[in-house]
Amino acid sequence: MIHPMLLAKGSRPMSDPIAHRHDILILFEVTNGNPNGDPDAGNQPRVDAVSGRGLVSDVCLKRKVRNYVDLFPPAANGKGFDILIKQGNILNRKQEEAETKTKEQVKEKEKEKAKVKDEHGKLIKDWLCNQYFDIRTFGQVISTGSEVMKGSPHGQIRGPIQFSFGRSYDPISTQEITITRCAVTKEEDAAKERTMGQKYIVPYGLYSAKCYVSPAFAQNTGFDQVDYDLFIEALTHLFDHDRSAARGDMVVRAVLDFEHVGKQAGTNPGQSKREAMLGCAHAHELFESVKVSLKAPGTMPQQFDDYNVNITFDEAKFPGVKLHRRVDPKR
Repeated sequence: MIHPMLLAKGSRPMSDPIAHRHDILILFEVTNGNPNGDPDAGNQPRVDAVSGRGLVSDVCLKRKVRNYVDLFPPAANGKGFDILIKQGNILNRKQEEAETKTKEQVKEKEKEKAKVKDEHGKLIKDWLCNQYFDIRTFGQVISTGSEVMKGSPHGQIRGPIQFSFGRSYDPISTQEITITRCAVTKEEDAAKERTMGQKYIVPYGLYSAKCYVSPAFAQNTGFDQVDYDLFIEALTHLFDHDRSAARGDMVVRAVLDFEHVGKQAGTNPGQSKREAMLGCAHAHELFESVKVSLKAPGTMPQQFDDYNVNITFDEAKFPGVKLHRRVDPKR
């Protein structure tokens, strides 16, 4: 839990950390764009070498969430919604700031030095989680700058939300597009009529990515319902404010949120609460209840309508789990 001394003066108290496990399936598509360039392959779209299916890294998807929250932070509720991992930030400087801000809160006690350092380390961790949305959501290594945090058990924060790689349902084709520019960069090229360049696109690809939300780790970072609602909001608008010519047209087609609520709320609330944290079903079984297939097998998909999305999830088969269609693929 976040240390109470870290709440801003006059602010309303934060809500408790989330208590339910969530497993989320995201479907998104790209048309005539590069969803995630591979720096090891000249920025070509990432591709699985064995299957030919397209890939989008977990880091790329987290970047979209960070960018959305940075653009549209909610009103203050006793904690900050700043983003630590963004262009221009110097991470060690932010850690040193946290050490300075919390130094006065470390009381002088007749304790061993190691115990005082441990107490200060926890305050630094709590301060950073309280200040930065992406730390309390995704976690962060915070032992690279502050002397207090080096070797501290609080120096590595494991966040409650983790993404898998995105992966296309079918093999993708990658096209190299030649582009021209009428202006030149260097003085010696002034006589040229135009300069040439290239970019890579995927004509069409439908991808899925999985997201896992652990309430156990939320207890450590203070990730609460306000944070979760903001995260879901970011997923539903993942590419709306991240447009560029290079990425083409990217659209979120489905956000399917499987929430574990427990099976015994009426008869045994304590056990039901434990079930909600642990989970009432395996994530892979829930994801397998969403079947995505081509309407015309063996053809190259060109649009979302070329796919069938069949959701067979049944609450009777998975007691204690609820499906929230944050973005319904059939709407």
